[in-house]
Amino acid sequence: MATTTVSASVRSLAEIPLRQAKSSRKDAATRAARIPVTSHRPSVPTGRYAPSAHVGEAVPFTVTAFREGHDRIGVHVRLTAPSGTTTLHRLAPLNDGFDRWSVSVVPLEQGVWRFRFETFADDYATWRHAAELKIAAGVDPVLMREMGAELFERAASERARPAPEKSVLTAGARALRDAAVTDDSALIIVRDPNIARAFADRPVASLVSVHEEHTLLVERERAGVGAWYEFFPRSEGAERLPDGTVRSGTFRTAAERLPAVADMGFDVIYLPPIHPIGEVNRKGPNNTLTTSPGDPGSPWAIGSAAGGHDTVHPDLGTLEDFRTFVRAASDAGLEVALDLALQAAPDHPWVSSHPEWFTTLPDGSIAYAENPPKKYQDIYPVNFDNDPEGIRAEVLRIVRHWIAQGVTIFRVDNPHTKPLQFWEWLIRTVNAENPDVVFLAEAFTRPAPMQALAQAGFQQSYSYFTWRNTKEELEEFFEAISSETADFMRPNLFVNTPDILTEYLQFGGRPAYKVRAALAATAGGSYGVYAGYELFENVARPGSEENIDNEKYEYKLRDWAGAEAAGDSLAPYLRRLNEIRRAHPAVRQLRGYTTQWSEDDAVLAYVKHLPAALSPTGVADTIIVVANVDPHSARETTVHIDSEIWGLPRGHDYEVEDLLTGAHWTWNEHNFVRLDAFIEPVHILSVKVTS
Repeated sequence: MATTTVSASVRSLAEIPLRQAKSSRKDAATRAARIPVTSHRPSVPTGRYAPSAHVGEAVPFTVTAFREGHDRIGVHVRLTAPSGTTTLHRLAPLNDGFDRWSVSVVPLEQGVWRFRFETFADDYATWRHAAELKIAAGVDPVLMREMGAELFERAASERARPAPEKSVLTAGARALRDAAVTDDSALIIVRDPNIARAFADRPVASLVSVHEEHTLLVERERAGVGAWYEFFPRSEGAERLPDGTVRSGTFRTAAERLPAVADMGFDVIYLPPIHPIGEVNRKGPNNTLTTSPGDPGSPWAIGSAAGGHDTVHPDLGTLEDFRTFVRAASDAGLEVALDLALQAAPDHPWVSSHPEWFTTLPDGSIAYAENPPKKYQDIYPVNFDNDPEGIRAEVLRIVRHWIAQGVTIFRVDNPHTKPLQFWEWLIRTVNAENPDVVFLAEAFTRPAPMQALAQAGFQQSYSYFTWRNTKEELEEFFEAISSETADFMRPNLFVNTPDILTEYLQFGGRPAYKVRAALAATAGGSYGVYAGYELFENVARPGSEENIDNEKYEYKLRDWAGAEAAGDSLAPYLRRLNEIRRAHPAVRQLRGYTTQWSEDDAVLAYVKHLPAALSPTGVADTIIVVANVDPHSARETTVHIDSEIWGLPRGHDYEVEDLLTGAHWTWNEHNFVRLDAFIEPVHILSVKVTS
């Protein structure tokens, strides 16, 4: 049952008037309450950390609750906002055979929320269930009517109950006792929706059990929602000189690209490391060990005589130039995300000032970074165990330094290669001072460390999306991120990175680029694109998943405007995807995803739905995505859509609009689709709201 929310701190499917609740009977000899609960959500599997959400996220509060016998129960969740505002919400049974109850609530305040579940014997629901069966069967009808009348009078006597409800209940009690009222008429009273609504909002509760209090960390919206665009500032505005060398772009020339990025609808501009790059063992083009004059090296080989992590590369400009860039980004509606890579080039100042921060081998040399068989001769990894306090102090100083320059988001390079306890400490410390700062984990690693990093505080994480390409793989992945791990992990669905050019993109042609962008933009709250994606850059270095002539090791000179003017750019498609995201809150939700059935093993279908009571617009939003994930073919099939997700009985017609093409169709439960990968491989359908 949806009701009008009365609190400014939440949007809810079932907020009810606040009332006090005290446990009826406690038994010190048992841990179980009179009406027990077992598992609940939101929660984190280990129990060591609090679950998390973001402002505007539809969070399901779910609990397993039951009692002995056949009597009915009710469940509430009591939420206390950081401001101290308390609200009460009625959970509905999921009727899944597992005694689970749930209600979705949208928190609108940032900070730590507290919540607890309350269970009770629902005397009205118990009576109504019995009365419907017994009166209809002629079993004890007089007794059932008298029990109902007494229950109605008891409810009507409550001081806080509104006068209109009291009148309805008093009239109902009189009618149930009236001998002239037939049993058939009494059944109408038993089923009266106005009476049911009165008891739902203000239940007559007995055997009340108040359960343990839990916390939920609610962070700002950007912690869970955003469209990211990555570029190398040194490439933006770079020029090739007559001698064949390239003059680096600067923060000022890179700022000229920001309006175009904002025009495509992105929210975050992510910069790889902007610090001085080591001269010792500098890598050449395509990760070679041979360099030529003018080769810029990898930005991740941080540090030289010009400075370390708190310094900007001289070719890019000055610290004031960087602050100007940040202001320009803000003026364009973009937040700046900066790479935080805790490693050092061999000539980083740390190497001479703090050699204990690195691992010294038996031959006296310092260990290079390795990912066997790869070896990164231009990078020394930090050893966090030799001087943990010193390293903590230095990293915290660096992060505070960049926050002072206007950085609000840090993309952390390979956090799974550093101690988990370090990240928990750093993020907790920084967020205590600056709750708006967001950390994204570039944790392409095993599930356990990836999820542990999220639980320990990382607001976002890279994910396995990059390598999930078939219908079966994508269904499994999307179901997992929208449900199993959604209480603590927010994936950022990057379609590519400077390190990752998957075979799907290498060999799938332009349709593959459309498919991956559409899925990333609609399936999760956050997604990202590395520059060059819109130009369909799909040639890999032989034997690798990286672009040939990789931008990590050289400048990339691109003609963005020329490509778009020639119709040879994906920028208009990305722009439209981001327009859809901004207009449709359902696609910005991580949850609310439901896989649908298609009869073709290459056609993926899913629904994203946000009920009106939870939507910032006050209007329900339903999106159907149907994608041909085989970029080499045209597919014809039938897709089967469960319209009950948005409250429309199966079998009824409804209107949809394709938000990519503008086409309109009348759909039903079973729908023919044809998706030609070479024309339009994806439908993004908005279900028309009917009165």
